[in-house]
Amino acid sequence: MTETSEQEKFAREAGVSRETMARLEIFEALLRKWNPAINLVAKSTLDAVWARHFRDSAQVFHLAAPQTGIWADLGSGGGFPGLVIAILAAEKAPGLAVVLLESDARKAAFLATVARETGVSPRILTDRIESAAPLRAHFLSARALAPLPKLLEYAERHLLPNGTAFFSKGDRWRDEISAAERIWRFEATAHPSMTGANSAILEVKGVARA
Repeated sequence: MTETSEQEKFAREAGVSRETMARLEIFEALLRKWNPAINLVAKSTLDAVWARHFRDSAQVFHLAAPQTGIWADLGSGGGFPGLVIAILAAEKAPGLAVVLLESDARKAAFLATVARETGVSPRILTDRIESAAPLRAHFLSARALAPLPKLLEYAERHLLPNGTAFFSKGDRWRDEISAAERIWRFEATAHPSMTGANSAILEVKGVARA
């Protein structure tokens, strides 16, 4: 499937306006420009950026279906899923406040550049997850950041007690749940990923130490 048809497929699935698609196209152009210098995503994935990164991120937003509150994305890196969520929220959930937490100053600068060029306004924090002040988020997300036991430690710090976390996981997600259950109490629902045959989006609630 060509990139153009992947864009058209994304627009149909996400049900977004031309303005939102234009913002994502700006994001794509900046990603391609910056990636050689600071390695935001694997070079091999750039030719499938709409399926591999944008669609993968958008499915998290649609699973959560947020309207208001705080959405915190941990280790935002190249902006997936957090910056995609901020762009979708500008149209679909303008009452949602998005926070992007990224410790690498160069990646944070990239996030700020994309936000400025696309006209969206997430709060970008350049800090370590472990030392940043608790974000008291209603929604939490992370992609390719850490094993589930560590992610639950982050959730304990930054997620409200009644909040929900969404963690994108590969084909070993069942093993990660088993490992986490030795340390934590939580409720996890595994949603099949649209972009990976054996991958899942883990919807996690009720995080507490066992």
